[in-house]
Amino acid sequence: MVKVAVIGAGTMGAVHSEAYTKIGNTELVGIVDIREEVGRSVADKNNTNYYSSFEDLLEQEEVEVVDICVPTYLHRTFVEQAARAKKHIICEKPIARTLDDAKAMIDICKREEVQLYIAQVLRFFPEFKKIHELIVSEKVGKIGTVRTMRGGVFPTAWEDWYANVEKSGTLIVDMIIHDFDFLRWSFGEVERVFAKSQLGRDFSRMDHALVSLRFQNGVIAHVEGTWAYPSGFRTELEVAGENGIIHHNSDESVPIKLSLRQSGNVQTGVAVPESPLKVGPYQKELEHFIACIENKAEPIVTAEDGLKALEISLAALESVTSGQPVFLKRGE
Repeated sequence: MVKVAVIGAGTMGAVHSEAYTKIGNTELVGIVDIREEVGRSVADKNNTNYYSSFEDLLEQEEVEVVDICVPTYLHRTFVEQAARAKKHIICEKPIARTLDDAKAMIDICKREEVQLYIAQVLRFFPEFKKIHELIVSEKVGKIGTVRTMRGGVFPTAWEDWYANVEKSGTLIVDMIIHDFDFLRWSFGEVERVFAKSQLGRDFSRMDHALVSLRFQNGVIAHVEGTWAYPSGFRTELEVAGENGIIHHNSDESVPIKLSLRQSGNVQTGVAVPESPLKVGPYQKELEHFIACIENKAEPIVTAEDGLKALEISLAALESVTSGQPVFLKRGE
């Protein structure tokens, strides 16, 4: 039985905590949050203990894995503390707010010989996993362009930290980093980034960004993100290849449609229904990380993958500020 503690009882902390109660070989031994009412609520709901500080939890509980779900700018502090305590670590995305913090987190975990897993959960969504498989199997042939969209309402959280650029990095670092990770997983390293967003403008807590990525293999991706919706959340993905199109829209009842070109003018749409059933993607992700810890196996997404996704995000943020494309160095 793997003993796990969750640090942070916000939205993702609550999601992760509930998932652990459904994983047969884990025991959720505690929830840590400085907000007693919030922390106790999540702890009570998941039949575990509440602690107001990480230090108190470490003194009173046997813990093997620490799951960090605090705001992005606090990731390094808790990762370093957990690593020094010789605990394996699962950390919500993005890995950190800066590359220096991310590299320091990876370095200390290597020195202390503990595992660090970054929760880039998109790789565990059945729809995106299936699309990745279609891409790498060259089902639509050589890929030319890709278009993604991810959007929802502006998030509210503790101390309104999402509205602070230095703490959150806007939706470019916080949200569409999901798409950057998925695209890099599918197409390899990014060569050039160009981006525009609402950064620097006051639009009543709305945010919107358009990012263009050129990959080293020549693929061009257009990534759109928005925090301007009044409610709800949706995603889109379209992959254009020489033999056809892969299309996903979360609003559609059939989430993925593969349309291949046929001889003549006839086209056939093939539905690929891949929707989460009893086990959701967050639970699948955490089950995978726990299994990697137990079996000392390489994860689907590594800490270095988290670092690379952050590098793309920060390049996009730099492009927004400078108005110029940003080139990423090969081999870094």
